[in-house]
Amino acid sequence: MEKQIDKDKIHTILTTLKDLEYGCVTITVHEGDITQIDITEKKRFALKKKQQNKK
Repeated sequence: MEKQIDKDKIHTILTTLKDLEYGCVTITVHEGDITQIDITEKKRFALKKKQQNKK
């Protein structure tokens, strides 16, 4: 028998993926049911190169 996945859980996962720029989503399943969703988000900043003073 195939289990149905709660629409709220699907919505949460899809919204998280849509809003996430860099990072990961971990979905924990226990006995065939989604029990936990962990989001690790990374913020990236552009590197500024040091300007060298030329004389």
